[in-house]
Amino acid sequence: MRRWETLREPVREAVIPYLVARAVVLGALGLAHFIVDRTHPEAAGVAARVHSGLLAWDAGWYESIARYGYRPLGVQSLRFFPALPLLTRALAWFPGLGDGAALIVITNAAALAATAMLFVLVRRETADPAVARRAVWVLSLVPAGFVLVMGYAESLLLVLAIGCFLALRPRAGRPDFALAAALGFGAALTRPIGVLLALAAATEVARWWPRLAPPQRAAGLGAVVAPAAGVLAFLAWSRRAVGDFWAPLRVQAESSHHGGLSDPFVTLVHDAQGILHHHVGTALHVPWVVLALALLVVCGRRLPASYTVFAGAVLAVALAGTNLDSFERYALSAFPLAWSAALVCRRPRVEHGVLALLSAGLAGYALLAFLNISVP
Repeated sequence: MRRWETLREPVREAVIPYLVARAVVLGALGLAHFIVDRTHPEAAGVAARVHSGLLAWDAGWYESIARYGYRPLGVQSLRFFPALPLLTRALAWFPGLGDGAALIVITNAAALAATAMLFVLVRRETADPAVARRAVWVLSLVPAGFVLVMGYAESLLLVLAIGCFLALRPRAGRPDFALAAALGFGAALTRPIGVLLALAAATEVARWWPRLAPPQRAAGLGAVVAPAAGVLAFLAWSRRAVGDFWAPLRVQAESSHHGGLSDPFVTLVHDAQGILHHHVGTALHVPWVVLALALLVVCGRRLPASYTVFAGAVLAVALAGTNLDSFERYALSAFPLAWSAALVCRRPRVEHGVLALLSAGLAGYALLAFLNISVP
C-alpha cells in the first residue's frame, strides 16, 4: 500500500496524456485507412504501410528480429539493437500472444512508465508539480511521439534513460551509481544513442567526486563505463555472428539511413531547399531543429548540467548525419527538452495553445508516416 501511495500520483498524472496521445495516433491511423480505401493509391508502399499499422517502418524490423533472430534477416537488421527484440520474444512465449502484439504491449507499457517517471523526476528537481505535469503532456503530445504508440524502441530507451537520471540525482543521499550503471548498460543495448548516458554519468560523478569514498568512486566509474560496455557487447556479438565487429554502426552510417558525419549547416540548407522541389518530408525537419536548439539553450540556462550535456549530445548525434531523416525521433530521446518546454509555457494561455498545436502536429505527423510520406 505504501508503494502504491508513492506511485499513485505519477501514474494518475501520466494516464490522461498517455490516453489522449493514443487516441490521436489511432485516429490518424483510421484516417489513413479511410484515405487508402477510398483513393486506392498506385504506389504499393502506401497501402502496405497503412495496413502494417503500428508495426510499420522500423517496428516491422523489431517484430521480425524477435520472431526470426538477426541471421535470417541479413546484415541490415543489425542496426536495430537487441534489448527490445529480446523482451518481445520473452513476452511472446505467453500462449495466444504473438510477436507483434507482445511488441506493442511492451512499447506502450514502457511509454506509460516513462511519462510517469518523468513526472517524478521533474517534480523532484523543481518541487513544482505544475511544471512536472506540463512536461508529461509535452512528451506525450510532441509530434514525433507517435512512435511511442508504435513498436519502436524509443519508449523503452526513455524508461532506461529517465531511470538512470533518477538514480544519478536522488532527492536525498548519494547517487545509486550501481543502478545507474545497470540502466545505462540496458539503454545502450536498446538504442546506440543510449551510450550518451555515459556523459551524464560522468558529469554527476565529477560533481560528487570529492565527497565519495573509494568504493563509491569505483561504482561511479562503472556508471560512466557501463553504456559503452552495452554497445561493445552487441558489437562483440556481431563479430561472432557475422564476422564484422563494426557492422551495426556501419549499416547505420549508410546514406540510406542516418549517414556518415557531415556538416550540419550544409544538411540544414539542403533539407530546407526540399520545399522548392516538393520534398515536403525533408523540409519539415528544419523548424524542429531550430526549436530543439532553442529549447537546448533553455535547458542550459535552467536545468542542472548533466541534463544539458545529455540533451546536447543527443542533438549533436542527430544533426551529424548526412540527412535529417528521423531527427524528431532522435530529439524525442532528449527528454530534458520536454522539461525545458514546460518551463517556457507557464502561462495558461500559452500552455493550452502549445498543447493544441502539439496535438495537431502529432495527428499530422502520424498520418504522414502511415501514408508513407514522412520517415519516422
